[in-house]
Amino acid sequence: MYLCVYNRNTKAALEGIAVNFEFSDEQNLLREQAQGFLQENCPLSAVRAILDSDAAYDEALWRKMAELGWMATVIPEQHGGLGLSYLELCVIAEELGRAVAPLPFSSSVYLATEALLAAGSEAQREKWLPKLATGAAIGTFALAEGAGQPSAAKLTTVAAGDSLTGTKLPVADGDVADFAVVVAKAASGDGASLYLAELDGVDRQAIATLDPTRSHARIAFESTPAEPLGNPGEGWAHTQRLFASAAVLFAWEQVGGANAALEMAKEYALGRYAFGRPIASYQAIKHKLAHAYVKNTLARANCYYGAWALAAAAPELPLAAATARVSATQAYYYASKENIQTHGGMGFTWEFDCQFHYRRAKLLSVNIGSEATWQDKLVAAVEADAA
Repeated sequence: MYLCVYNRNTKAALEGIAVNFEFSDEQNLLREQAQGFLQENCPLSAVRAILDSDAAYDEALWRKMAELGWMATVIPEQHGGLGLSYLELCVIAEELGRAVAPLPFSSSVYLATEALLAAGSEAQREKWLPKLATGAAIGTFALAEGAGQPSAAKLTTVAAGDSLTGTKLPVADGDVADFAVVVAKAASGDGASLYLAELDGVDRQAIATLDPTRSHARIAFESTPAEPLGNPGEGWAHTQRLFASAAVLFAWEQVGGANAALEMAKEYALGRYAFGRPIASYQAIKHKLAHAYVKNTLARANCYYGAWALAAAAPELPLAAATARVSATQAYYYASKENIQTHGGMGFTWEFDCQFHYRRAKLLSVNIGSEATWQDKLVAAVEADAA
């Protein structure tokens, strides 16, 4: 995919530059390998098995993925990682979204690992990154403290010396994580600081969400030992930068799920006959699927922009991340909803698999902030770019 970009600061006349945002042959080969692996090891029947059980995630699949090194993708080689780029991680994220994988991948890789890479001390990196790379440890990020949009001013979790006290919920994969990066109130700086707290022995309770294949928990810290992550009073700035990079990866997950939902709807429409013809031949169905295709294509284009900005550490990352996040959220929700509608009354039943994409679309739409939150960030980024 080629887009035309220009340098706003150039004094000469605007000069278009063709930029190829497509993935390389090697990255597309990784995609094919990831698709084959997940088709074999994570069919929708495996997702249903997690939904119907009390398991928090698919541990066997997690171990197999660790052997492939997916959790180690962007971790530097000196810490046991592969030292690859974020483009490879975007490829993996899309395929995990396509498979609706019941795993703590996003919590551990997009958030906890990135927090350590961005703000962790050398000792913290040496301790945790090799474990994260092999899947031996699972990390999570604890920000929310109940209903409402989080902010530094609303934080109630506090640090006293080397301990934390407060309650975080919901925390994605908080019931299975080995440690959490916790956003706590600070009296100076931007009003927040990051802390790393091991969760062994901490009071944790699983909580129900719309998508039981991705576990969430309530974590109650009571004088829990913790160590600072990064400089005090810089926690909110770290969180915003972390969420910008995670937004791109979540968007790729959403695009993968949106394309899978559209494909599911198309296959059913081609095979389902009504009044002697496939329902795919009726305009009402054609228009639904065409609209989903347009939304998916637009979201994918924005995700390419986000992937480039993330991999290049470009100053446009806040704008690219918000654009990708908003369009991917809208695309996945629409495709998952219309997939159910295309299946008709049967699409609403427990026996059909349409529910998996609808559940995941709704869940991902509120991870790291709602669509409205990211729309506000998009507007702020556009205004900043125009200033």
